[in-house]
Amino acid sequence: MKKGKAGKGNMRKAAAAAGILTGFCLLAGCGKEQVQPEQLLTEYIQLLNEGNYEEMYSYLSEEAKAETDEETFVNRNRNIYSGIEAQDIAVTISEDEEKEKDADTQRVEYSITMQTLAGELSFDHMVAIFKKDEEGAYRMEWDSQDIFPDLQNTDRVRVVTTEAKRGNIYDRNGVELAREGVASSVGLVPGKLPEDREAAFEQLSSLLEISVEKIENALSAGWVRDDTFVPLRTVSKEAGELKTQLLEIPGVMITDTVVRYYPFGEKAAQLTGYVQNITAEELEERQGQGYNQNSIIGKAGAERVYEEQLRPKDGYSIQILNELGDVKEIVLEKAPEDGEDVVLTIDITLQQYLYQEMEGDEGCAAAMDPVSGAVLALVSTPAYDPNDFVMGYTASAWEALNADEAQPLYNRWLASWVPGSSFKPVTAALALTKGTLDPEAEVPNDGLRWQLDSSWGSYYVTTLEDYSVKNLENALIHSDNIYFAKAAVGMGAESFGEGLDSLGFGEELPFDFALTASSYGTDGEITSDMELADSGYGQGKVLVNPIHLSSMYSALVNDGSMVRPYLTEGQETSYWKEHVFTPEASQIVLNDLYRVVESEEGTAHEAYRSGYRLAGKTGTAELKDSQDDTTGTELGWFVGLCTEDTDKPLLITMMIEDVKGRGGSHYVIPKVMAGFDAWMLGKAPEYQADPGAADASLEGVD
Repeated sequence: MKKGKAGKGNMRKAAAAAGILTGFCLLAGCGKEQVQPEQLLTEYIQLLNEGNYEEMYSYLSEEAKAETDEETFVNRNRNIYSGIEAQDIAVTISEDEEKEKDADTQRVEYSITMQTLAGELSFDHMVAIFKKDEEGAYRMEWDSQDIFPDLQNTDRVRVVTTEAKRGNIYDRNGVELAREGVASSVGLVPGKLPEDREAAFEQLSSLLEISVEKIENALSAGWVRDDTFVPLRTVSKEAGELKTQLLEIPGVMITDTVVRYYPFGEKAAQLTGYVQNITAEELEERQGQGYNQNSIIGKAGAERVYEEQLRPKDGYSIQILNELGDVKEIVLEKAPEDGEDVVLTIDITLQQYLYQEMEGDEGCAAAMDPVSGAVLALVSTPAYDPNDFVMGYTASAWEALNADEAQPLYNRWLASWVPGSSFKPVTAALALTKGTLDPEAEVPNDGLRWQLDSSWGSYYVTTLEDYSVKNLENALIHSDNIYFAKAAVGMGAESFGEGLDSLGFGEELPFDFALTASSYGTDGEITSDMELADSGYGQGKVLVNPIHLSSMYSALVNDGSMVRPYLTEGQETSYWKEHVFTPEASQIVLNDLYRVVESEEGTAHEAYRSGYRLAGKTGTAELKDSQDDTTGTELGWFVGLCTEDTDKPLLITMMIEDVKGRGGSHYVIPKVMAGFDAWMLGKAPEYQADPGAADASLEGVD
């Protein structure tokens, strides 16, 4: 083949993406009409797009086939085009009105473009030469220059990858939550293995907890040579004893390797998430987005949510090497692009403090600035160590993790839960806004149980404490189920449901993580007065996401508008739902929640502090099959809110599972208050991050 100089000419687009309609019959001249070289070139490029190299070979002339056998042709084309990840290959054929249509030899001038891992590659003034065979059919004169203009048959093509760095994840104070770290890569050098390979493999299999088959498969890869280091598993740099045992096996080699590192481990696991190698399915889903089979991708948490910002884009250089192995030409190159850093609104010290308080329990907590909406902590316990995912779990460790009944892989702050009495302030604010509740009016004293009428049969709403002056303030102080059941019934099912809808029930909260929507009733409909009554005090079929509940509480300090929670720095405060409560209703409920803490009779009085003023509400949600069920469990809630006389407003919502027999919501209050004391009073935590992680100060955080 002969090629002209690179340049641009007047071209017409060929239908390179069209299906091959003519097939080999046209190639061989079976039809009445001679297939022209332009059509053959179009078909050839279509086969190239399909990776059908065997069929491409059938288009070659006998002279070209004599020069290059089929196996060589197929391997050379496959290796080069797959190596550069060529796709969307298209040709544009020049018009030549003067050429003789049936000449024995025809030149077809064309340009070609394709997408590669290094970007778009194009060549102008390419020339394909077609000659008639003995039967009068045109065949291609092919050589390596049909791939790249300056590629000789003795040359090789190499792709050099320059790795880019994944972006770091930081907290609001610049503390690294996810960064580059160093681990130990354990592998084998085949040429240094002992004669008794099987014994060595058995030892390795036992120590690394991988199968002998996996070891053998790794060593049988086509790129492996006697002096090649073949990695098998990554282990921690601190695994000193294990590494000592491994190095006693002939052929084992241990090198440093760069990995993703999470300095705070379990304390921020569901928040940061983790990265791992891309799977075949993920690679197929992201085809054309710059990923390859060696890519590392965010699998969970912030690593997955902010993948587009964090992901690095490696640089590539497509090179032609001569027969001596020297670089003859750089065909195309793309510079590496490091991923962007992501700065979260999280305060890792507060995050650690809450995790420390919750460690050993099953639950979740969300802390945020109720004025701005900045999320300051997101904790789910128990948790896993994301570094273990980076290293790779052994089969036994993975089995144990999944078999753990406490579900450490489960991110609890993504879910929705029965809120219990923590929902009563919401019912109160809705009823006040709708004008169906007089906060000063005293409702009849029905004792410790109440039903609307005899149609309820044996079902009663019950409460734990009798008290005098049954108005809104005292009902919140004593957490009176009956009062809020009546408040919901007083609104009516339709009005109460409309109120919940206005708060965002049944909707996806506009948050970077996909949160389970809060819900009520059956498909958003309350079907009975009993269900309506129970919903008023956070039971029935009410389910609330803790971040959503925090947003609802924020309306109490924002004149009735719910702030939109956000998780990355640089965002402006906005409201998700505006004017859901009147300013008057919000202030009344907020004042009463101060009394829940400050009154000696308040269910949250143990949260009282002289150093700052706190509003709060407890909640103990019952999870049982019937009113008489004694085997059910309980969820303990506490929501605390501090905005008065402070430049560091804070709201913490915490839920702990299985608090029955452990004090109910009173089990939760001290855990929440540890966070408030740290934040409001500057109390330093008594523990540090994992080695190598900086510690953030709670002093002066805005």
